[in-house]
This record gives sequence, structure tokens and C-alpha cells, in this order.
Amino acid sequence: MEWIKLIGILIILIGFILKFDTIAVVIIAALATALVSGISITEFFTLLGEAFVNNRLVTIFLLTLPMIGISERFGLRQQAVILIEKMKGLTTGRFISLYVLIRQIAGAFGIRISAHPQFVRPIVNPMAQGAAKARYGDISEEDEDKIKAMAAANENFGNFFAQNTFVAASGVLLISGTLKSLGYDVPVSAISQTAFIVAIITLIITTIYNLLFDYRMDRKYGVKKNQKGDK
Repeated sequence: MEWIKLIGILIILIGFILKFDTIAVVIIAALATALVSGISITEFFTLLGEAFVNNRLVTIFLLTLPMIGISERFGLRQQAVILIEKMKGLTTGRFISLYVLIRQIAGAFGIRISAHPQFVRPIVNPMAQGAAKARYGDISEEDEDKIKAMAAANENFGNFFAQNTFVAASGVLLISGTLKSLGYDVPVSAISQTAFIVAIITLIITTIYNLLFDYRMDRKYGVKKNQKGDK
């Protein structure tokens, strides 16, 4: 009867199909599995508590999501757009390129910005959209989606290609350890210096790409009168 211990999987499957509350389904499945496995309710809650404590960093990450939602609900996006609209001459491409530079500088100092959910979606994308609307007025939904994609892509460029510029980054230590195991004595500073070159090349390429986007938008929509002096 060992197969009865798989009852948790069945409960999760049924719960997800019937669209019951996810957390409740998982806890009930875990409790059922514990009971059929001979684990008492007291032991079950002990294990559940230990798992919660051991993975508290994940829990903290999840708690930031409703905080971001509340911030958006009460005007974070609107204030970001208003701030950008006051900066004449700051185009979408220029702003996103500036963000890539900031992302790379933060990476060089080992400062981790919270990426897409906590930073790009509530702050970077609305500000990029605001820059476009301040320069062109209303734009098409298709171009709004392109700006969203640009904000997300440039976050990846700034993060991925500059994350090893910090000498104590996990990636740098992994590369150094792997090379040493293969007989190559390469200092972490050399790896970091190489990563700096890659980061600079990435910044140049992404800036050119973003400015070309501005050029295409200028040709498509023109520039509002109050922005022409900054063109």
C-alpha cells in the first residue's frame, strides 16, 4: 500500500483542476500525505514550520509583490510618469539607455536591483511610456507594447552582461573555481576586467539600438512643438 502515499499528488491535481485556493490545496495535500505516512499532526506542523523558517527569504520575496501592487494602486506609476514628462528632451531610448548604465554601475558594486517584478514593471516601463507620451502625445498600443518589451529586454542586457563585473559575484567565483580545477590559475580580478569589457560593448550596442528606436518613433509621430527645441 505504499502507493497511498502518493495521495497528495492526486489532491493537488484535483484541486488545481477545480481551481480551488492554491495554498489551501497544497497544505491539505501535505497534511494528507503526512497522515498516511504515519506522521502525527504535531510532527507535521513542526516540519511545516521548519520549512517556512528555512525558506523565509523566498517568503520575504513573495511579500514584496503585494507591496508593489499597493504602491502602484496609490500612484507610484502616475508619479513616475509625471516626473518623466517634466524632463524635456528625455526620449524613451535615452531613458532606457540611462537605466542600462545605472544597472551596470549597480552590478559593478554588487548592488542587486530587484529586476522585473519590483522595479521594471512598476517604475522603468511607466517612465519609458511617459517619455514617449511627453514627446509624441498618444501612441499606438503596438508601440506601447514595444516599449514594454524594450524595458524588459534592456533590464536583461544590463543585468546579465554586467553581473560578473563585481569581483565577488557568484558567477566570477564559479568561473575562477572551474578554471583552477582544470589547471588554469586565473585571478578573479582578470575575470572581472573581462566582464567590464563585455559590459561596455553591451552598453554601446543597446544604446545604438535604443536611439534607433527613437529615430523610428520620430519619423512615425513627429515631435510635439514644445519638444522640437530639444530634438
